[in-house]
Amino acid sequence: MSNFNFNESDDESLSEFERLESTLPEPLKRSASSLLLSLNNNSLPSNVPSLSGNYGGTSSWLNEGHPSARAPPVPTSHKNHLINKLSRSEGRESSPVPIPRPKFNEEINKPAMNTSQSSTGVLWVTERAGEYGFNNQDSWANLGQGAPEHGDTIPGSFKRPTSIPISEHSKEYAPTAGIKELRHAVANLYNETYRKDKHSKYTYKNVCIVPGGRAGLTRIASIISDCYLSFFLPDYTAYAEMLSLFKNFSPIPVPLKELDNYEFHLEMIKNELMRGVSALLTSNPRNPTGKCMSREQLSSLHKLCEDKCLLIMDEFYSHYYYDDGCSGSSISSAEFVQDVNRDPVLILNGLTKAFRLPGWRICWILGPEEYINSLSSAGSFLDGGSNAPLQYAAIDFLNPGLVRNEMRALQVHFKMKRDYIIQRLSKMGFEFNERNTPNSTFYLWLNLSHLPGKLSNCLGFFHECLHEKVIIVPGFFFLINPQNLSKLEDVIWYNYVRISYGPEYNQLVKGMDGIERILKRFNCLPYDI
Repeated sequence: MSNFNFNESDDESLSEFERLESTLPEPLKRSASSLLLSLNNNSLPSNVPSLSGNYGGTSSWLNEGHPSARAPPVPTSHKNHLINKLSRSEGRESSPVPIPRPKFNEEINKPAMNTSQSSTGVLWVTERAGEYGFNNQDSWANLGQGAPEHGDTIPGSFKRPTSIPISEHSKEYAPTAGIKELRHAVANLYNETYRKDKHSKYTYKNVCIVPGGRAGLTRIASIISDCYLSFFLPDYTAYAEMLSLFKNFSPIPVPLKELDNYEFHLEMIKNELMRGVSALLTSNPRNPTGKCMSREQLSSLHKLCEDKCLLIMDEFYSHYYYDDGCSGSSISSAEFVQDVNRDPVLILNGLTKAFRLPGWRICWILGPEEYINSLSSAGSFLDGGSNAPLQYAAIDFLNPGLVRNEMRALQVHFKMKRDYIIQRLSKMGFEFNERNTPNSTFYLWLNLSHLPGKLSNCLGFFHECLHEKVIIVPGFFFLINPQNLSKLEDVIWYNYVRISYGPEYNQLVKGMDGIERILKRFNCLPYDI
């Protein structure tokens, strides 16, 4: 090992990476040795013995860039060479950051506090970027935040309000189910958009207004009981903490396969129902893969679950749909509900994504009256209901004609941004086809497995992005296994990151430029720049 120079700057780079890793939520935490072990063994010089030879072999997926929580430690004799692959030998000067301060003073007693509660993926990456100097300034490209651009930046979109009236009656508490006028407007929007040919129509009694999507999911989780609830991986990271808080049901994670492009099939649903599942939670379109079920798939899903299983459909990205010529159309489970008061289907949506008003926290749940009554009661002890003045202001937004025009403008604009980042990444050597090109949302589920060494690992890629002032979300945050009911290490998506094209166009340009600089430093661009 005399050929390798283990100097102080290399040591600082490794320490920097280990500090970054040490801040991960406990279920994702693993040693830095696991990442080092996952680097391509073929890159070791001839005088370094094979890692697998010393340790009885490692699985093939490990050597492809998927570190394991159970991986053996890297021998010290090998470490010097592998340390170099973390930074300096790949072209970036070592740039250690101050050791992050602990969130809490460990010397202070914290009676009854749950100190194991972990951050969601978006919060974690924002916290880490803050340690590298991020403070929402324009010099950074935040492609991790799950929110669309919210300014008057989209041609054809209605102007965002800059002020709202505060009427005398809006100073009072709003009902925990929401004000009747807004509930009626939501019901009318769904009837006009999805249920014109249906005898059964939604009324205001089928609508509950909630202060944000998480609050809606929390209310739903509080009213179901004594059941198995299945949900599919990968999916929205906040599901994990929400599902872990409630003990009145058993959440069952169902990992999807990369070979199937992370789509679930009807046979899989049948198997879940056969093992006693009576509630199913999924996002459609899906976060983070950006894929939407077809109308045929959604219709079949409803028929399978009819009278057998509660369908909880998170449809917050339903209007970001690009397969219908950006006409303003969308796909919703509301189209396949036969009887609004009999079919056990709960649909979540709101102003957050489709109307680009995430700060308003005005969202809704549609479902049978009995479920809505229970959700209203839950709001009285969980969250107290939504902001009253903003509810009144939101009524005019829900005119069906206005919504269709808004969705058309939104789809044209966001498809343009999707096509831009795919074009840039394609030039950098990433491969896209019909199966892995998102047809909805504003997310790209990016496969890193063809990249060398550290870059093939989502945490290593994230680490390098921080040095280029680019924020993305590592794929392993979309492992949702709240009660550790099964061993899922082998399906943690170490080779994936989620990139958001929700921000404004200039942020996307900065982000793609930063990723291009990383690939150039690692000598893995298919062209010279």
